[in-house]
Amino acid sequence: MNPHQAKVSVVVIGYDDAAHVADAVRSALAQGPAVREVIAVDDRSTDGSAALLDTLAEGEPRLRVIHRPVNSGGCGSPRNDGVDAAGAPYVMFLDSDDVLPAGAVDALLGAAEEHRAEVAAGLCVRRELPSGREVPWERALYARPALISRPSRRLRLAHDTLCVNKLYRTDFLRGHGIRFPEGRHPYEDFVFTARVLAAAPRIALIPDTVYIWHVRRTADRLSISLDRAGIDNWRARTEANREAYEILLGAGEKRLARAVRAKFLDHELRMYTRELELRAPGYRTAWWDHTRAYLSTFDADDLGVNPSAPGRLVARVILACPAPRDLPRLRELAARPARLLPPYTRDGDGRPVWSADLPEVALEDFLGRPAHLLPAAVDAELRPRSRGTRLRLRLHELYGRMAEAGPASVDVAFVHRDEGRVGLRGRAALVADRHGDSWCAETPVELSALGAGVWDLRLAVRFHDGTSREVSAHALGGPGLLRRRAVTDAHHGVLLVQPYRTHAGALGLRTASGLRGLTGVVSRRLRRLLH
Repeated sequence: MNPHQAKVSVVVIGYDDAAHVADAVRSALAQGPAVREVIAVDDRSTDGSAALLDTLAEGEPRLRVIHRPVNSGGCGSPRNDGVDAAGAPYVMFLDSDDVLPAGAVDALLGAAEEHRAEVAAGLCVRRELPSGREVPWERALYARPALISRPSRRLRLAHDTLCVNKLYRTDFLRGHGIRFPEGRHPYEDFVFTARVLAAAPRIALIPDTVYIWHVRRTADRLSISLDRAGIDNWRARTEANREAYEILLGAGEKRLARAVRAKFLDHELRMYTRELELRAPGYRTAWWDHTRAYLSTFDADDLGVNPSAPGRLVARVILACPAPRDLPRLRELAARPARLLPPYTRDGDGRPVWSADLPEVALEDFLGRPAHLLPAAVDAELRPRSRGTRLRLRLHELYGRMAEAGPASVDVAFVHRDEGRVGLRGRAALVADRHGDSWCAETPVELSALGAGVWDLRLAVRFHDGTSREVSAHALGGPGLLRRRAVTDAHHGVLLVQPYRTHAGALGLRTASGLRGLTGVVSRRLRRLLH
């Protein structure tokens, strides 16, 4: 190994993760001669992780193991230990249940050295397990190589709060005293990232995938970002956002501080709002009260720019109401893409407003925005039949803006949830109803072409003016809808079909082919009856 090439320390942290930590360490060592050392910090594990790491280190001189004397309760302290121990010019972080893809370190190190950047960052991919479906994180930010001479020149940097898809100059972190919060501090990377941005580093961005974030939704111990059922998780998330905002504001980075709040409104607030109906009444009340208190610290500039953007509109409704209300409508508005369901109310002066009893939440901004940027709502119903299944769609008017653009047709696609492939694709004409307040379309669905799987319905409304709007469909309930059916099928014999409503209110479809699928459903029903 050429010592001049060995310039990176990879800090791997873990606690009670013996099932995965060896894979993480090996993925770091496999990066090649650019890695001078892998520093594995065990946070006082009780499952044998520490002994496993010691065994790995016996045959690998580049692996150093640090055993913390007591468990820290979080991720920040072990990462700080790793930075303190790092002996290479650059350092990066890896969690025990994730991996580095081949070539990640070389790509980041090359960009950092070419541009003399204190930070190099690349694309992180969330890999859903066991399906293997991959979802890029902040794809647009890493679409092409770029050198950012100062973070305030690329405000989107405030949206990528991950610390793990980046390479840092070790002396930059030490010289500016940039550390993670110690102890139990959920969302510690929000605070760390804000401290990095506040120090105004040169940042090199690359389009390469440099980190694989494993998402295990069925794990016995959920990650912090997935364990959202308790109100403490939401309180921790808002506190981390508040700290990040104050760090940047205190450093004179006002525009980046506002970007932190913009990210909170568009990402965190919408995500938790989509799930609010699933929670118990006590949680809803506590969440609503805490959210109102936090949003009350935002000023007019935080909420007034583009006031009818989905996250900002959700925030305005919450601020205007002392108790939870309109949760189904807020859930749909928080979806991606956003949907604003009727009623579309006007006040006595003809101004668009949220509702008759909440006229202070004005929606006048809708009147000046292009139709293809509005939260159009499309109702959908799917009735599986052996003689032919049809999808019925209804696009709602929205304060006259839909009619102004002229809905012409709607593109329909069923996309496999795990594989991302399109199983069915089609286009249907939109026809105005006799009342002039909606447009309807109907198209056949060839269920046998889909096969087994979970399918998302994706739509694109095309207007006569040449623009289009991507929408997801609001799943209608009612008699005969959203229920499982077994239909005969020439290709599969029996096809089990269930339209269903997602957590965000959209229409999805589950299919299982043949006798095996039917047997599985019957056995699950029997288990429920017996238990």
